[in-house]
Amino acid sequence: MLNPYTKILLSTAYFPPISWFKYLLNTDDVYIEKNEHYIKQTYRNRFHILSANGQMVLSIPVVKATNKKILIKDVKIDYATNWQKQHLKSLEAAYRNSPFYELLIDEFLPYYTKKTNFLFDFNYKIINTILNILEVNKELKFTDHFIETNKYDYDLRYSIKPKKQSSDITDFVNTPYYQSFNEKFAFIPDLSIVDLLFNMGHETYGYLKINTNP
Repeated sequence: MLNPYTKILLSTAYFPPISWFKYLLNTDDVYIEKNEHYIKQTYRNRFHILSANGQMVLSIPVVKATNKKILIKDVKIDYATNWQKQHLKSLEAAYRNSPFYELLIDEFLPYYTKKTNFLFDFNYKIINTILNILEVNKELKFTDHFIETNKYDYDLRYSIKPKKQSSDITDFVNTPYYQSFNEKFAFIPDLSIVDLLFNMGHETYGYLKINTNP
């Protein structure tokens, strides 16, 4: 059971899913893995939104390393294609009619108009922007080396991923809230935090926070 003293280890993530933020906000002892090898097709460089055509995946291209086993902290973003423009247009098309899009979109524009070399740094800046929007003062810690054995109460580096939900968070992420295009699609759980922010705005924090009182 989560409490402020639970020790949690998360992977980095690009506009992380709702479940990722649920863990982040409900404990004071949070670490983000900085020394694992980069893993393809994960939330580390992609996020899921709901568009007019259904669920959409937006991915950041990364520079291919000569060494296949590159550390996540050393992964560079590839700007050979204008993925920033495409991601911004996709967000606008998906959420421009949502209740809080106009209020919040300016907070995210710098990530699509300026360049950051490293994926880990890019994700870290986004996470801090979201914490500021939520008015949460949270110390994010980082691993200084890779730990294979489980020294954390929750090691979630590999369980929060696009193709699998961790069983102990299912009830949380399935809690319905208003989503854009809800007249076309059934509720989709555990999309990116941006889906929750654009649709719920100031109610996002209350949705993510759980009651830890006995």
